[in-house]
Amino acid sequence: MFDDKKVAQMAMYFLGRRGGRMSYLKLMKLLYLADRHSMELYDFPISDDHHVSLPHGPVLSNTLNLITGQVESVAWNSEIAAEANYEVSLKSTFDRDKLDELSDADIEVMESIWNQFGEMDRWELRQYTHDYCPEWEDPNGSSFPISPEAIYRAVGRDEHSAQQLNDELMQRKSLEMIRRNYR
Repeated sequence: MFDDKKVAQMAMYFLGRRGGRMSYLKLMKLLYLADRHSMELYDFPISDDHHVSLPHGPVLSNTLNLITGQVESVAWNSEIAAEANYEVSLKSTFDRDKLDELSDADIEVMESIWNQFGEMDRWELRQYTHDYCPEWEDPNGSSFPISPEAIYRAVGRDEHSAQQLNDELMQRKSLEMIRRNYR
């Protein structure tokens, strides 16, 4: 299940690595690539967000709504501020100790993504996701969901494994939804 606190901490990590501020297009691409890489290495995304194809490439749907202010979140708004010119920034100095929702493996995945893509600007990252993320399809001004199965295939899983991992992920999300409803 999507966890806005965890996604806020993912964003805090990347913003902290960038000096506290970046375009939200770049942030969104880094977050997507981290989820994708986590699925490649550990079979599960970090964010548990819905992946969607938009004209500027693949995105995390709920996270994009947080970034653009379409959805309110105490966890997000207490740490991250919307800025002019489609940028976001940290509201306070980056403190790695605040990343308590992220596992060591999550942070290693994000570190790997930062090392590979951190120097790219927003437009280079946008182009990269268009060229090297075959799960993304140009929605021609609209949006399309990206299935986990498509991501698994894109990162090298065979058809059977991709379907099996997709099913496991959907079961996990269903169980989490039931668990949350019984709290």
